[in-house]
Amino acid sequence: MTGGTNSELDLYVNHASYGPPTAAVAETVQRLLATAMRPGPTTSAELHGEHERARAAVARLTRVPVSRVALTTSTSQGLLQTAFGLGGEVLLSRDEFPANVYPWVRAEAAGRLRVRSLPGAGELLPVTPERVAAALTPAVTALAVSAVDFRTGYRADLAGLRAVLGPERLLVVDGIQGFGAIETDWSPVDALAVGGQKWLRAGWGTGFLAFSEQGLARVEPTLGSWAGAEDQARYDGTIHPLVAGAERHAVTNLSPFTSGALATALEELAAAGVADTAARIGSAAGTIADAIDAAGLTLLSPREPERRAGIVVAGYPAGAAPEAHARLAAAGVSSTLHGDSRIRFSPHVTTSPAALQRLAALLRG
Repeated sequence: MTGGTNSELDLYVNHASYGPPTAAVAETVQRLLATAMRPGPTTSAELHGEHERARAAVARLTRVPVSRVALTTSTSQGLLQTAFGLGGEVLLSRDEFPANVYPWVRAEAAGRLRVRSLPGAGELLPVTPERVAAALTPAVTALAVSAVDFRTGYRADLAGLRAVLGPERLLVVDGIQGFGAIETDWSPVDALAVGGQKWLRAGWGTGFLAFSEQGLARVEPTLGSWAGAEDQARYDGTIHPLVAGAERHAVTNLSPFTSGALATALEELAAAGVADTAARIGSAAGTIADAIDAAGLTLLSPREPERRAGIVVAGYPAGAAPEAHARLAAAGVSSTLHGDSRIRFSPHVTTSPAALQRLAALLRG
């Protein structure tokens, strides 16, 4: 994965907020825009061909058949469509990022399902198989969880969660903080929602849903629209049957510019290698964790590399984080301030060793 080596990008350790699009992504969007500006008989078909290119790229990296992949505009859209397509009782930690809370609450308000809150909210507790097992009841039909906790960088044990849930309950995963930053087996997941604007560096308006066979069968296309129907170009005033695959969840034709951007970003990741990319991100995250220790701050992320992703969080005394964050920003460091006692860092492969040394010195200061 490429995108630049200048010092400004080196000191950008905020990919958990958004990842600056790569040069190849920008070139793809510019090329497609130029094509759109020269309309002809085949232009529309050529542009919308990016949709299938992106679905194929998702399929390669998730190892899910293309028929079970649908493109979305964001993680939020994918989770909203999933939530409104389910029933029963969904187990959920209220400490999830809001994109993985509001869809379930809205679906509950609409009478589609019931939300069962995982005990322990507000304590920075990771969602572990043990916590889930203790909270399960016969009424629970699904668990909604993040692959990586946005607050701490804790990497969920997807296989362990699958084992606890058993074969009948669905595992719904917000994958945006993990996909592109970790190497993992996504096969335990029944519905994987991912946005491309963070670790994939595809820009806003990009994302996908990938289903297991069970997930596709059980998540109803409640919010699907005309774009997910058969013979969608036959305007005859009738409601057409929905297509058989994941595209039944489609709402409308997506922008070919964002589809092309997502396809390029995923192809770049595949070319660079998921394992190598994840290892480099993990190494940089480990260096920042060591720097947090050396600065006498509290490491709020898992210390074990296998339990951590690209997010590393420093804990400060209550009220001290805003001043520290402002000092880092003045030195050119991009990071995320959480409340008055936490600063989150999230490096990528573009974060150089020199930048990591500079950040360590600033933390000590």
